[in-house]
Amino acid sequence: MPWKLASLGALLAVATLAGCSTAATDSATDPVTTTDTGHSRCEAKAAEFTLGKTASAELLEQARKRAGAQNARFLSPNDMVTLEYRSDRLNLSTDANKVVTRVNCG
Repeated sequence: MPWKLASLGALLAVATLAGCSTAATDSATDPVTTTDTGHSRCEAKAAEFTLGKTASAELLEQARKRAGAQNARFLSPNDMVTLEYRSDRLNLSTDANKVVTRVNCG
């Protein structure tokens, strides 16, 4: 009897895990690089056109799209930020006059 319960439990676990799997997508059709978590990776060089420009919502969205980032944000000199690194986030650092001075991902 214990052997039957163990076999049934193992079968149930395998069936549950099989239901959680997803099909892989073809990366050749997707130009954005994705990480193992499924988020797109940010490419800061693509957003360097923002350097020297005044911060605006439109500029932030353009930079986010060009960099292939999921999220984007402006960082002012006195902003508090977390130390977590996110490869899918674009950071545009500004000076006190809201002019973009640095572009990086994280």
